[in-house]
Amino acid sequence: MKRIRVPGSTANLGPGFDVLGLALKATSTSQKFTVCLELHIEQLPEGSSVPGNCEIMCKGEGAGTFSTACDENLVTKVALYVLRSHGIRGFPSPVRITMVSGIPSCRGLGSSAAAVVAGVMLGNEIGHLNLSKERMFDYCLVVERHPDNVGAACYGGFIGAFMKLQAPPSEPSETLSNSLDEPPKDIASYHQFPLNTDVKMVVIIPDFHLATTDARGRLPQNYSLEDAVFNAQRCSLLPGLLGETPLNPAKISEAMRDRLHQPYRMDLVPGFERVLQTMKHEVYPGLLGVCLSGAGPSILALATSNFERIAEAVCSILREAQDIRYDWQVLEVDHDGATCCDVVMS
Repeated sequence: MKRIRVPGSTANLGPGFDVLGLALKATSTSQKFTVCLELHIEQLPEGSSVPGNCEIMCKGEGAGTFSTACDENLVTKVALYVLRSHGIRGFPSPVRITMVSGIPSCRGLGSSAAAVVAGVMLGNEIGHLNLSKERMFDYCLVVERHPDNVGAACYGGFIGAFMKLQAPPSEPSETLSNSLDEPPKDIASYHQFPLNTDVKMVVIIPDFHLATTDARGRLPQNYSLEDAVFNAQRCSLLPGLLGETPLNPAKISEAMRDRLHQPYRMDLVPGFERVLQTMKHEVYPGLLGVCLSGAGPSILALATSNFERIAEAVCSILREAQDIRYDWQVLEVDHDGATCCDVVMS
């Protein structure tokens, strides 16, 4: 049996809109969310009667919402596109794929990016294509056009990324349904930054969904020069500040301020504006800065200590604004990124 594992991710980190990403992992197996997507791939006997040669089982977070049809499930649709672009029409032999998701969906923790990366790796494995991770990154980007999340999920660590080529004119849905073409090469570039090992991610996860397309729809088509410069200044300094020893909370908290996306998404996460106003490093020792995780609605606090106090303070503010459930976890950086390995069945 083969196992593909892809970490969840957080993106933007305040000023790094569509640029900065962090791969995430749980600090222990006892935590509610594993913050990763796993595929367990088993070969079935030849001649097995399986529609599309692919039997899908879904477990974990949101399992009941995922399609078990090969041509509808995002992971297998991506795999079929990868196979099709190499002249392979469908899964060449019967397989059972068990998808185990530990990433809360539509919560700003990279669930769709993980699914796309897993799908590309699945197509590569099933088709014996021997694609490099760099080439698989190209495939990911014609489907999920956010190199920050995809780059973090694919390569792991703390990354910055930018697109080098314009996105293809076709929509990702058309690519998945119809395209026979391989993607262009070298679509994007990424760089992994060092991160001080004391930095942990406190993620506050609300019990409601927010589609990235809805959050992105709140953004303006044009920005002022002043706001663009404001973010460029902070985004250019933040990676260096987070890699320093000792860390400088005052500089980091200022460098995590944003004018390009968070101000336009405030009302999508009731209480978030007050979180930004209230959660200051001077009041909460160990806190470095607070931001939306990706497009939200999860909230990310970078911190070195005092995790429970920080998380409970954020949850308290959010509950005052909206009486719903909030979970929180302390996460670490996943340095492995997407992996595929053999698993010996016991």
